[in-house]
Amino acid sequence: MKYARVEPADTDRVDVGTLAPWEALAVDAVGSVIDFWNFKRNHGRVWALLYLRDRALTAAELQEALGLSKGAVSMLVRELEQWGVVTRARSTSAEAQRFVAETDLMKMLGRVLSAREAGLVASVKQDLEEAESLARSELALDRAVLDRLRRMRSLATMVDRALRLFLTTARLDLAGARQLLPFVRRGTR
Repeated sequence: MKYARVEPADTDRVDVGTLAPWEALAVDAVGSVIDFWNFKRNHGRVWALLYLRDRALTAAELQEALGLSKGAVSMLVRELEQWGVVTRARSTSAEAQRFVAETDLMKMLGRVLSAREAGLVASVKQDLEEAESLARSELALDRAVLDRLRRMRSLATMVDRALRLFLTTARLDLAGARQLLPFVRRGTR
């Protein structure tokens, strides 16, 4: 199998990797999504390579394939282990540690959403509830403003419920959003 040399895509990369062109494209695509979610691009690249290869890889193999430094791979793998999206493979020999990707995508997504987004959504919901309570005590507040604040709080509550439901059932239901978002026409999809 012939492998293409991949050009460095960001500052974490120290050299070129040895990925096949299709593999480089897939790994970089996942890295872009992860970067968009404000994680490190290389978190996604490491996970994607482990997932695609479907076998345990050593840090040195990750380093070579992705063109990363030894220190970068060590840090990335440690952080991915903390998120529960990469684990160490058990080995009976004394060889180097090997790493595998979490392959249950819903389980992985659930862990990350639970640790990051659920906390943010709950905090926003709590702040909007408090804001609405404070606003109700102001006698001169325009009813339309209070109504918009109530709708914001209702949307935060609905997102919080939907996220909790998704985390427990892997289903997402935002049917109630139509009532809170007047610009969405009823009966259209």
